[in-house]
Amino acid sequence: MKSPVHRCRDVERQASNLQLETYVPPPRLVDRGDTDAMWFVRDACGIVCAVITWLLVFYAEFVVLFVMLLPSKNLTYSLINGVVFNGLAFLALASHFRAMCTDPGAVPKGNATKEFIESLQLKPGQVVYKCPKCCSIKPDRAHHCSVCKRCIRKMDHHCPWVNNCVGENNQKYFVLFTMYIALISLHSLVMVVLHFLYCFEDDWTKCSTFSPPATVILLILLCFEGLLFLIFTSVMFGTQVHSICTDETGIEQLKKEERRWAKKTKWMNMKAVFGHPFSIAWFSPFAKPGHGKADPYQYVV
Repeated sequence: MKSPVHRCRDVERQASNLQLETYVPPPRLVDRGDTDAMWFVRDACGIVCAVITWLLVFYAEFVVLFVMLLPSKNLTYSLINGVVFNGLAFLALASHFRAMCTDPGAVPKGNATKEFIESLQLKPGQVVYKCPKCCSIKPDRAHHCSVCKRCIRKMDHHCPWVNNCVGENNQKYFVLFTMYIALISLHSLVMVVLHFLYCFEDDWTKCSTFSPPATVILLILLCFEGLLFLIFTSVMFGTQVHSICTDETGIEQLKKEERRWAKKTKWMNMKAVFGHPFSIAWFSPFAKPGHGKADPYQYVV
């Protein structure tokens, strides 16, 4: 009788005809971070959402700089907030770009051939799993994405806002993106409140280079945008951190899949995603997660 693990797979192939005295572990299909090739999903909805994301950040930049900071009489206030906001915005956009253009962990397409399966040197009774949609051998914890049209290792979900799947290779960048967007949203909301108070106490015609009605509209729109994205990205950041700490992806939680992998501490799970050891590189979208002595996730067929 097959276990529930087998029933949740698409197709299984027995290797009973392979009588081998020794077992050589099959190679990993693609090691994490082994490729620097550009990855881009040609999905119209995702591309539109990604462009909208950048435009919203640029709108916030425009309002913060030209409506609130440049007209301010306090040079120190303008410099400090300008550097902080622009620095966080740059890191947010860089994280978005890395999350969008990094291979999330796609399994090689069309490798489910008889010759390749035989080259894995399986023991009698062992099985490999084939995805019927992309014709690839499916590693453990991999799921097929209908948008990317590939099986993705440790797939959490497909996010249209980054036009990519969130998987084994780019989860760090997605978490950083949500964190930095939440921070610039909070920062912009604080500056909007302070600017409103400043304009109420002073003359509205002097607190901005724009007319009072235009200033109010621009600030209200930024306030709405900041509040909306603060809530959304904060929730996403929290769910991602929880998913990493529990070592269970969103799809695995949704499907309530049986846990078949070794349980690790929360700190080890964090290091597996962000790199080992802990350093400032955890917060950089330009640093690839280095494993050091930490064991990377193993995905063997």
